[in-house]
Amino acid sequence: MSSASARLLKLFEGHRLTPTQRRIAHCMVRRADDAPFLSSVELAELAGVSQPSVTRFAVALGFDGYPALRKHLRESPAGDVGETEAEATSNEYQQAVYAEIENLRLLAAQLADPAPVAAAGRLLAASRPLLVLGLRAASAQARGFAYFAAKVHPDIRLLDEGGTMLADRIDAALRAGASALLCFALPRHPREVVTALDYARTAGLRIVTVADSAFAPVGHPDDILLPAAVGTGLAFDTACAPMLLGRVLLEAMCDDLPDAQARLEEFDTRAAERGLFLE
Repeated sequence: MSSASARLLKLFEGHRLTPTQRRIAHCMVRRADDAPFLSSVELAELAGVSQPSVTRFAVALGFDGYPALRKHLRESPAGDVGETEAEATSNEYQQAVYAEIENLRLLAAQLADPAPVAAAGRLLAASRPLLVLGLRAASAQARGFAYFAAKVHPDIRLLDEGGTMLADRIDAALRAGASALLCFALPRHPREVVTALDYARTAGLRIVTVADSAFAPVGHPDDILLPAAVGTGLAFDTACAPMLLGRVLLEAMCDDLPDAQARLEEFDTRAAERGLFLE
């Protein structure tokens, strides 16, 4: 990834973008070197959107308008996301680790405002049962969250296999009283994840999504989308930041479950009685 692309991704992370705005963001990342010099009309044509959409996109990022966004991009130092000497001389395995460290730094900066995570935690804690969705590459993240969440939440229902039964299981959870669904969505994004989220949303479930980007294709303006970047330097993506964000969500959920600590202590007592873990 070029330094220009990295600067743009860093600018976009942490913002809740509409599908049209994500389309503009994707276009800018693809044309990262040209982006600071494109007019709003040119960018709109490249992204296939209207010129007012480009203006609204700039405002969503916190700028007074597109000229202010373009000025910011032109004045941003090229070395903002530069490599250290150690990173520049490292091998591909070390570079993958350095990239993940940068992803975690971005996540830490995002969590400077804890309000979105706290709001998500309240939604997850209140849902009985709570659906946890993650397919293909994201199934490990979903299973990990569900494993720990089951220790403190009374009813966790894991959805880690796709197919025609997925809608049936969402329906069953709705009949049981579910009000929220947590989705882990990582590249490459399976089409059936988008279909499942659309179905759940139409049925009235509130959606919390941990995704690799604020403009991932699974996003929706009505959802709480929490971005956590993945590493792409190896043959298969690395997902340390999404995993850590999942643990942060667990903590936020526990804060809104008054009996969470009692449930954990009860589990530890039973585990000791059964000799479940090695000392």
